[in-house]
Amino acid sequence: MRSPSATALSSSGSSSLISPQRPSLTRALRRLEDPSVPFEERHQAFRGVFKGEMLEPLNNLIGIVLRRRMLQIVPGIAREYRRLYNRQAGIVEATATSAAQLEPDEVTALRQRLEKMTDKKIELSLAVDPALLGGIQVRMGDLLLDGSVRGRLERLREQITSGTFTH
Repeated sequence: MRSPSATALSSSGSSSLISPQRPSLTRALRRLEDPSVPFEERHQAFRGVFKGEMLEPLNNLIGIVLRRRMLQIVPGIAREYRRLYNRQAGIVEATATSAAQLEPDEVTALRQRLEKMTDKKIELSLAVDPALLGGIQVRMGDLLLDGSVRGRLERLREQITSGTFTH
């Protein structure tokens, strides 16, 4: 379960400030970016969008960003906040790329296998890349687990060209 402050972040780590999923968002964004609107009014518009879903320290940080008219850095702040939150909560972000869309039971099995491998909770995002030909690639931070057909063919080609291929 995510903390209330984490609900302000989308699964991609970007701020929901720039996501059109909230009905009052367009109006609030215009007010946030309008330098002719006094700071207190802009900050109030921001708080109105999230209505208590955000922890006070994060709310204060956004207030500073608004005061300095640096709204463009909010997505970066959101990504860093999410990274730090996940580290503290023992959550590992992983991206699974497959040649075709995975079925829900395949996603569940993959998540369970990764959680068993890492002894941590996995926040899994999915991507599709037909160039993989088949199989799956999983990236967790700097680690790449490549079980794709394309990856196997590339490793085979390297072995053949380097003369280390044995059958």
